[in-house]
Amino acid sequence: MKKWFDTDTFREILDSILRNRSRSFLTGFGVFWGIFMLMLLIGGSQGLKELMNNTFEGFAQNTCIAFSNNTSKPFKGFKKGRTWEMNYADVDRLKNLMPELETVTPTVSLWGKSVARNENTYTDAVVKGARADYVNIETPKMMYGRYLNEADLAQERKVCVLGKKVYANLFPEGGDPCGQRIRIGGTYYSVIGVDWREAGNININGSSSDAVTIPLTQAVRAYNLGNNIQMLCFTAKPGYTMSDLTPRVREILARAHYFDPTDEQALFLLNTQLIFGIIDNLFKGINFLVWLIGLGTLLAGVIGVSNIMMVSVKERTTEIGIRRAIGATPHQILGQIISESIVLTLVAGMAGIVFSVLILAGVEAAMTQDGILKAAFQVPFGTAVLAASLLTVLGVVAGLMPASRAMQIKPVDAMRDE
Repeated sequence: MKKWFDTDTFREILDSILRNRSRSFLTGFGVFWGIFMLMLLIGGSQGLKELMNNTFEGFAQNTCIAFSNNTSKPFKGFKKGRTWEMNYADVDRLKNLMPELETVTPTVSLWGKSVARNENTYTDAVVKGARADYVNIETPKMMYGRYLNEADLAQERKVCVLGKKVYANLFPEGGDPCGQRIRIGGTYYSVIGVDWREAGNININGSSSDAVTIPLTQAVRAYNLGNNIQMLCFTAKPGYTMSDLTPRVREILARAHYFDPTDEQALFLLNTQLIFGIIDNLFKGINFLVWLIGLGTLLAGVIGVSNIMMVSVKERTTEIGIRRAIGATPHQILGQIISESIVLTLVAGMAGIVFSVLILAGVEAAMTQDGILKAAFQVPFGTAVLAASLLTVLGVVAGLMPASRAMQIKPVDAMRDE
C-alpha cells in the first residue's frame, strides 16, 4: 500500500511549487514578512524591556526614597518657601510608628571628591555614607570583597567600597584591591570591596560606578555633617504596598517638621513600585500590539497562500481529473494540496525566523560593550518553536479550501475543461 507521504510525493510537491517560481516566491514572501516582523518585534520589545529594567538594576521594587525641599504652602504661622531638613530622629520615628516598613535607612553624599592611590587619581568621585542595611535598597554586585557591615559602622572604621569606574581608574592593573589603601582628601581608607554594578539612568545620591561608599558614622564624623540627612530610604514588608504607606510617611514627617501634609513639594517621595508598575503595564500593551501586528501581517500572507493555491488547483484541473480517473482517492488529493500549502508556508516562515534571528544577533553585537551584553534581544527558543507550530497549523488552514475544491473535481469535468 502506498504511503501518504513518501519520496515521490515530496518530489511532486516541489515540482508543483517550482513550476511557477515567481508566483511561489511572491506568495511565500507574504508569509516570510509576517513571521519576520513578528519575531523581530518580539525580540525588540524583550530587549527594550531589559534595557529599561537595567535602569533600575539593583533597586528593590517596593522602595521609596524621600528627600526634603522648600515648602510651597504656609502652615501654622510659617510662610511658604521655608527650608527644612530631615534628621536621624526621623529614622526612629518611622521605625516606631510604622511597623509595616521593613528597612528604614538614611544616606548622605558628597560630590566632586578627589580619590587617589599612589599616582592614580579620580577627581569626580561621589563619597556616599551608608549603613549596612542599605543593601536592601540598592543591591550591590560585588566583584571583590564585601559590603559594609554593622561592625564597620559601630567602630567608625575607615573602610570603603569602590564603584566600578573608581576602581578602574585607581587600579588600572586590575586584580583584587581589598586590603589596599586609598586617599580621600587627607584621610586614608582601606578597600574592602568593589561594587561592579553598571550606572543606570536613575541613581540615589550619585552614580554607583562613581561612588566610594564609606560607613555613615565615619562620613558624619569626617565631614562634620551634623544631624541632618539628605535622603531617607525605606522598603515595605511583604504584603504591604508602598503606595498605601507613603501618605502615612508624609503625615508623620509633616507633623515632626511643621509643614502641611498636603504639601507634596515640601517632601518629595520617589515610589519605585509605581515606576515598575508603569513599565510592566507599558510592555503588556507593547506585547499586545506586537502580536496583533505580527499575527495580522502573517494572516495576510497565509490568505495569499490560500488564494494562490486556489489558482493552482484551477490550473491543474485536468491533472487532478486524470489522477482521479486512474484511481487516486479524495484523501490522496486532499493530502497532496494540503502538503503543498504546508511546505510553502513552512519554508517561507522558517526563512523569516532565521532572518529575524540574524538581525537580532546583529543588534545584540551592537549592544555589547567590553564583552558585556547590555540586553538580550534574541527570540526565546520556545517562542521560535511556537511560531513554527503556528506556521504548520496556518499551512493546513490555507490549504483546506483549495483541497476541498480539488476533491470536488470529477474526471468528466476535467475532460470537459480540457
